[in-house]
Amino acid sequence: MKNRIHLYVSRKNLLTWLMAFCMTASAVARIGIVCLKGSDGSAHLWSQILLPAAAALLYLAIALGSGESFFHKTAIPVWMMALYAGLWVQSNLSGRLLLILFWLSLFLLAYLYTDITAGHRPRLIFLLAPLSLIPMAVIGYYCRAALLAPDWKMLLPVLPDVLMLAGLLLVVFAVRVHPAGEYHPTWGDRSDGRRVRTLPPMSQVSPYIMVTRNTSTNFFEDSFEISHVDRYIRQKRREGLTSFGITHVLLACYTRALCKYPALNRFLSGQKVYSRGEDIQYCMTIKKEMSADAPDTVIKVHLSPRDTADDVYHKLQAAIDEVKRSSALDSSFDATAGALNLIPGVVLKFAVWLLKLLDYFGLLPKFLLEVSPFHGSLFFTSMGSLGIPPIYHHLYDFGNLPVFGAFGMKRKAVEVKEDGSLVLRKYVDVKFTMDERIVDGYYYAAFFKHYKRILQHPEILDTPPEEVLKDID
Repeated sequence: MKNRIHLYVSRKNLLTWLMAFCMTASAVARIGIVCLKGSDGSAHLWSQILLPAAAALLYLAIALGSGESFFHKTAIPVWMMALYAGLWVQSNLSGRLLLILFWLSLFLLAYLYTDITAGHRPRLIFLLAPLSLIPMAVIGYYCRAALLAPDWKMLLPVLPDVLMLAGLLLVVFAVRVHPAGEYHPTWGDRSDGRRVRTLPPMSQVSPYIMVTRNTSTNFFEDSFEISHVDRYIRQKRREGLTSFGITHVLLACYTRALCKYPALNRFLSGQKVYSRGEDIQYCMTIKKEMSADAPDTVIKVHLSPRDTADDVYHKLQAAIDEVKRSSALDSSFDATAGALNLIPGVVLKFAVWLLKLLDYFGLLPKFLLEVSPFHGSLFFTSMGSLGIPPIYHHLYDFGNLPVFGAFGMKRKAVEVKEDGSLVLRKYVDVKFTMDERIVDGYYYAAFFKHYKRILQHPEILDTPPEEVLKDID
């Protein structure tokens, strides 16, 4: 990973838009030619018309839509183009040895493109241009008689291929290299996290043995002495953070503890372990009014290990205020759930199955990941606001949420000190349900010990952390 580079194309580059024009013109010309001349059958229609047209448009969509982060995915339409070229060669040339050589050449070209754009071979970037020119040279040799004539009627059928290859050549010259030192997505990563590839063998095998999240959970409970926290909350309210409370402190302590133990921000999806890096996605259920029949909804807030207590407060309050300002307490989650509710029951069951399948392979659209309360780093809920002790809340088998925490109402306890005197202390009880497949028990124990130490000195949350450790590769 250290030797890998990251290639990207920018929408601000004129060559990128010229590529888009060539790819679009290629697809339109290919479909227009078949409309004028007709097709030689369904097999020809699928392999020689629809397949290359779809490849050109997919290349265009990936390069323009996510070329700055996921340019390596343009290898998918390149493989489609190679398949199209192989089928074309197979239907136009004879000789088994020649066909085998062509297929091997196409496979090698597509493989090299995939490997280079994934950044695994930084010294071979200069090969991208020849890789695009070679197929064009083959077309030129095949049409040499028509080029010398020139016979435009014979050249018309190869016009879509020339445009498609010209688009590839243009985007090759539009490619840039990101500065070193920053991780960039590659094959196997998801849009919401990078795959952790250097886990011990047991940690990589266990998700295939413990398949579901609810059958792979550990439970943790503890009581935190909060005398210092209460004084800290009063101080913050005097400073103008009028709604500052125990939720903000517990959440800020959690984000700060991730500075030292970043593996708690991992998740499992498709039996693979991923890391969210410094993107801590906190989910929370809120009510507009504290009554049994009041509607509730879920919000998602993006936090960072570098956030102070003030940052956590302002981010959380902004999300809550935005939802509560609306008359119906609607959030993006409610809008998505409402749209799904319009689907008939039997079809909805299939739709949910399809969403799970897409999520398993990391293909769920990013806007759905953003509104989903089942995808995140932590779900934290206050039972104290309901006047009851904390509960063990289940994890969701849909999505990838690895940790669910709950804390109860404050309670007082009279304790005997070492000298025999009595002292009145305040406590809050917390309970966590955790996916044991992201880290082992020792790591969880170390994390919560550190978490508890931070709670005893909440004033350290007023300044950014001195160091933020990164998760393993």
